[in-house]
Amino acid sequence: MPDKDVNRGVVPRTAARSGTRRADVPPQRDGRKEVATNRRAFHDYFIDETYEAGLQLLGTEVKSLRGGRANLRDGFVRVENNEAWLEDVHISPYAEASVAQHEPKRRRKLLLHRGEIASLIGKVRQKGYTLIPLRLYFVRNRAKVEIGLARGKRQYDKRQTIAAADAKREMERAIRRG
Repeated sequence: MPDKDVNRGVVPRTAARSGTRRADVPPQRDGRKEVATNRRAFHDYFIDETYEAGLQLLGTEVKSLRGGRANLRDGFVRVENNEAWLEDVHISPYAEASVAQHEPKRRRKLLLHRGEIASLIGKVRQKGYTLIPLRLYFVRNRAKVEIGLARGKRQYDKRQTIAAADAKREMERAIRRG
């Protein structure tokens, strides 16, 4: 009789993994978990190019980001000494942390390849260009930030963008009505 119980409860690895998901976790498109979006950036700037950069974070910052507690609105990227730094991005203190807390608006180093940084330095030196954070998200449990090479919009550009969006919305409504 003991022979029958040897493999009891053992499930082959392929069977256990195939198509199983935890019910409480929604499926993610392309493996990203979005934390924060800088919607104001798309209103105030023309985004010419985007780059994905890793972030050098502290433990409490990562925990706070997983809870979605970040604000990119005032953030910008500064390149100095061949290093890129994310500045003025607010990551709220982690509520369950002990006495050791991070500073909410501290400078955070961006992890980019040397060639990407050199390219960014050349592009930012052009008049009117700046680097701003667009999105903050996780890819395979790594915090990433999407930064954009941006040119500022003038007031009439903003009005034009709003008018075009309104016209598009009206056209879609008319099509839906039939």
